[in-house]
Amino acid sequence: MTPERPTDSGQPLRTGSGQALARKWRPRTFDELVGQEHVVRALTNALRQNRLHHAWLLTGTRGVGKTTLARIMAKALNCETGVTPAPCGVCPACTEIDGGRFVDLLELDAASNTQVDNMRELLENALYAPASGRFKVYIIDEVHMLSRSAFSAMLKTLEEPPEHVKFILATTEAQKVPVTVLSRCLQFNLKLIPAPEIQSRLAQILAAEDVTFEAAALKVIARAAQGSLRDALSLLDQAIAHGAGRVDEKSVRAMLGTVDQSYLFSILDALGRRDGARVLAIADEMQARSFDFEFALQELATVLHRIALLQTLPDALAADDIDREPLISLAAALAPEDVQLYYQIALQGRSDLPLAPDDYAGFTMPLLRMLAFAPEGPEPWSPPVGESNAVPGTGSSPRAGPASKTSLVSAPSDRQRSGPQPNDWRGLVASLKLGGMACMLAEHSELVGCDAEQLELMVPEAHRHLLEKPYRDKLQAALEAHYGRKLRLTFTLGANSGNTPAGQQDQERQALQRLAIEAIERDPFVRELVENFGARVADDSIHPVESSPSRQSGG
Repeated sequence: MTPERPTDSGQPLRTGSGQALARKWRPRTFDELVGQEHVVRALTNALRQNRLHHAWLLTGTRGVGKTTLARIMAKALNCETGVTPAPCGVCPACTEIDGGRFVDLLELDAASNTQVDNMRELLENALYAPASGRFKVYIIDEVHMLSRSAFSAMLKTLEEPPEHVKFILATTEAQKVPVTVLSRCLQFNLKLIPAPEIQSRLAQILAAEDVTFEAAALKVIARAAQGSLRDALSLLDQAIAHGAGRVDEKSVRAMLGTVDQSYLFSILDALGRRDGARVLAIADEMQARSFDFEFALQELATVLHRIALLQTLPDALAADDIDREPLISLAAALAPEDVQLYYQIALQGRSDLPLAPDDYAGFTMPLLRMLAFAPEGPEPWSPPVGESNAVPGTGSSPRAGPASKTSLVSAPSDRQRSGPQPNDWRGLVASLKLGGMACMLAEHSELVGCDAEQLELMVPEAHRHLLEKPYRDKLQAALEAHYGRKLRLTFTLGANSGNTPAGQQDQERQALQRLAIEAIERDPFVRELVENFGARVADDSIHPVESSPSRQSGG
């Protein structure tokens, strides 16, 4: 790449000319296009074999190269060397197309020319032969904005196009283009440009512009561009101005209001250690620095995805990745199921952010949710020994089940002498510090055999997916911590007997539901409504309310 490029007039443009980078470094050949190899390959093969369609439709989001590709196609069709995938760039046709002066290239912005009169005028002009070129090329940008009558006028020409006319349509919303138009075009979808390719392109341009930069800063810009190279170049222009001729990470992050990755790494480290105070302290510091919390949740999900990828495919992380060391450390510290859970919570938190009271609450609530649902997290609050097991103010028993915590946990010496009994399994599961998928595995398992050294669990076939090694290892570690010794844990698949903790809870809920329905049906007022007015009790509208212990005993 050289620091000199032809201007619109065809003369060399020297570095420092003040022209926007997005215009100065706009690709002028197929080889210079970034990230659209699949489209370039198809078009260059068609040009090389002279298999030319009369209409092409280019789709894709903003800034991925639709209009640029259309102009290169116009040069390829009209270059004086002949129809070619490699236009010369120096003949009058090529230089006039680059300069926007080629009389046989007509560009129409459908967003501002939606009416049928504009389209009829354009199509009437299409009947005449080219003035100087080989083909008349019509580039219609944002074609989906045309009115229905304008589409109808265009359709006739698309059905029977003159040999000398080529249409190149571009749109960001292909679903809004009538199917009658779509069926008459060759459609190419331009994809979002991957961030590493954008970063590489930015580095080439800055090297040619002789601008000092940090690779980490370009990485931030490439991510912020979200697949649009044009947006990336606009941000790069802004970054050069913001950094006084230099592009460094600190300056770019300050310009964009984005979060330094170290904050996110620190949050995940604190989550791994279940340090809620540290998590909130980092969030407070981020608020003081006016970071964009929506972008922070987006970046947090990105980091979690990279950690999950590293845990599954260690070779997926490049050896020269600047975040390699902290990512490897977090991948070792966080359990895979924790990472999956945090990722889902981060995504949901980002979608919930507009509904939050404020951005700080919208950011910290997902973090608190991660702490609340984290496996092996802090044990839920329970009343001191000797007090009622009812949760104050609710009149309901704790989620742990009918037995109290003190009855589930025996002295260490007793635990070492005997294993759990099948009827104790539900209470034992409730006493373990489990969460996430490991907790689900325990709740959907039935204890079918045990001795001092081994526990045998049966899992219903419907819950086979819970038998992943990380979940089994987590459950075994929790049981060994509870009993204070090594245990062997074996699993078998079987039929659903209903004797798992989850099955027993479901049976209890169904029994309570039946009792509630019977109580409603026996109610004199309800019976009068049914008998005299033909009313019907909707069973699914009845929800049982558990009584407090004092009421159950008649107090």
